[in-house]
Amino acid sequence: MTATAEPEVGKARLRKEDERLITGRTRWTDNITLPGMLHLAVLRSPQAHARIVSIDTSAAREMPGVIAVFTGKDLDPAGEIGLPCAWPVTPDMKHPRRPVLAADKVNFAGEGVAVVAARSVAEAQDALEAVDVEYEDLPVVLDMEAALAEGTTVIHDDLGTNENAVWVFDSSEAGTGGNVQQAISDAEVTVTRRFRQQRLIPAFMEPRATVVDPTGPQLTVWSSTQIPHILRVMTSLTLGLPEHKLRVIAPDVGGGFGGKIGVLPEELMTLLVARKLGKPVKWNESRSDCMATAHHGRDQIQDITITATRDGTITGLKVDLLADMGAYLGVVAPGVPLLGAFMFNAIYKIPAYRFACTNVFTNKTITDAYRGAGRPEATFAIERIMDELAVELDMDPLALREKNWIKHEEFPYTTVAGLTYDSGNYEAATQRAKQLFDYDGLRREQQARRASNDAVQLGIGISTYTEMCGLAPSRVLGSLAYGAGGWEHAAIRMLPTGKVEVVTGASAHGQGHETAWSQIVADQLGVAFEDVEVLHGDTQIAPKGMDTYGSRSLTVGGTALVLAAQRVLDKAKPVAAHMLECSVDDIEFAGGKFAVKGTDKSVGIQDIALAVFAAHDLPDGYEASLDSDATFDPDNFSYPHGTHLCATEVDTETGRVSIRSYVCVDDVGKVVNPLIVEGQVHGGLAQGIAQALYEEAVHDESGTLTTGTFADYYLPSAADMPTFVTDRTETPSTTNPLGVKGVGEAGTIASTPAVVNAIVDALRHMGVADVEMPCSPMRVWQAIQAGAR
Repeated sequence: MTATAEPEVGKARLRKEDERLITGRTRWTDNITLPGMLHLAVLRSPQAHARIVSIDTSAAREMPGVIAVFTGKDLDPAGEIGLPCAWPVTPDMKHPRRPVLAADKVNFAGEGVAVVAARSVAEAQDALEAVDVEYEDLPVVLDMEAALAEGTTVIHDDLGTNENAVWVFDSSEAGTGGNVQQAISDAEVTVTRRFRQQRLIPAFMEPRATVVDPTGPQLTVWSSTQIPHILRVMTSLTLGLPEHKLRVIAPDVGGGFGGKIGVLPEELMTLLVARKLGKPVKWNESRSDCMATAHHGRDQIQDITITATRDGTITGLKVDLLADMGAYLGVVAPGVPLLGAFMFNAIYKIPAYRFACTNVFTNKTITDAYRGAGRPEATFAIERIMDELAVELDMDPLALREKNWIKHEEFPYTTVAGLTYDSGNYEAATQRAKQLFDYDGLRREQQARRASNDAVQLGIGISTYTEMCGLAPSRVLGSLAYGAGGWEHAAIRMLPTGKVEVVTGASAHGQGHETAWSQIVADQLGVAFEDVEVLHGDTQIAPKGMDTYGSRSLTVGGTALVLAAQRVLDKAKPVAAHMLECSVDDIEFAGGKFAVKGTDKSVGIQDIALAVFAAHDLPDGYEASLDSDATFDPDNFSYPHGTHLCATEVDTETGRVSIRSYVCVDDVGKVVNPLIVEGQVHGGLAQGIAQALYEEAVHDESGTLTTGTFADYYLPSAADMPTFVTDRTETPSTTNPLGVKGVGEAGTIASTPAVVNAIVDALRHMGVADVEMPCSPMRVWQAIQAGAR
């Protein structure tokens, strides 16, 4: 096929990958069946904190179909293997060893204590009931503040404390702003609030799964993971395996939302069992196991103080945070609050800022990055307290925001947290959102309902957000003690027939990379969209990469593609000049063709690909290959932003909340594919609204997860979501040649405070200043009753 003149970037292309995904003609990890493969089932502790007195596996070994049963001491006799953490946020950070299977003590309900290998899943599951474990119960620590109190039970005896780390940013010490304590002392207005970020469960479509084949020259691992390259490196380092003898494949992955960025104990366990038995082995978890033992998200207590003058000018912001790590450390968990630390100032010009975070161990499963990773928590806190400050000042909350936000002519702007925002136009996004929302009309209706004492009150919620995404640059990550870089790699192979293979280190799990990458490369090389094939997710095919999280795929991985494509063109240019019998300086490229300036003489890039393959008549000394690769390490993050407005109707007699209208206008820079952007926004909104209204991981006093099924953990369906009105403004990013910004987390970051602000706004005149999330009918009703007293 030949390319068309119409640009691909900006076109609403249907996704290439959807046909196989929707029809099921694809390969998930659980679809993989190898000759002689065994199946694993993990016995999990019902206790949240207990010593293991004994484990008797003898009866289980005799069960039908059982090949072997292993305990922690069987798999790691020396007790040396510990799950990795890639983000030691402070030099004195406490990092307890997390075993593959608990051998001496369990520290959360659901921790694995034994594994059965059998010929079928059913036989492995049946044998679990025959494993006899005796426990000696220990006191359970679930509350973060109680965990830090003097005399409390210490979860990890060798650490002597439940404090993981304390990390502080002070603008006066960093040289980015003034002293916040002075701002508080001098303040005309001070508002202090405590906000709670409840614990959430990522609830991806496909539970976690791993298959290991130890029978070839390489150990091959298939995993439902977001991070095949990082998993390979971490597994090599943790188990002492030669990296070149380890191949990791992420086939099609059914969602992640950050929930699959970990290096799992079960992944290492499956590998160890496969090596011991010399047979292929599969582990595929149940949904209940996934909800109880996969990492959770959020779980923070936020104490916020904001100061201002009487005219509404913000003078300072102080944040004290407690973050629940769970019983151990996830791969990036200690650093998740740090990502929020740089975003509490949001879009506002704040002259003094101090952030302090204490990470805490409790007897719960670990937390780690979940869609937005620190940024939703920060945005929630600042947008909630901006509403509280507006009430104190008797100002319209949108007017207060506008008074303090960075104006479009002030970009680039260096914030009090030390980041330089490259571009943005908060005025344009907000003005468009107000028009679509009918902000003034809804305010009038709200006043009428209040005046008539309507049983159903109307509330208006605002969230004017920004985020840092495109996780990079490597130097910045290094300054924060992150264990890896933020670069990304891409390669382009020009095939003899003129088709193109693209190899990317950004491994997709539902984002539409194959489509967007094809559009980018089609435009760069002037070939047809259909002529581009995108390869990813296999460390043998795509050996270099930093994988997918933090809305980095397009801004970093897409830019690497552009650089690789430019190198292809640079290689092709001398061949074109040779074929057209002219100087290289006389060659220009457009629309897939190299032409002699001022003439109609031209040759297509696909014709050059065939000529280079044949190599019959190339310039002297020319290397017969157009294939090129590139690594991109950005100098800055990208900063999407937007304005989200939500109108809720709250039944004051029952506490029921209905979202009547939701409008969002996002600025994600240049858009490669509008359909994909819309899908990402809609999905993000669903997750953010779900946090506000529905979702919460709850543990009883013994540490057992009581919301371990979808009957108890309220995951909303499409029927629970309102109709969204979405639109975009566009200020291209200056941090990458495509001008793009991230979009994958924007909806989640912005929507939660918009909804909660709307609920509180509906009830403010009834004495309600806050409703703890999720804002269930019971909690809303209780807040109304408390406000009436």
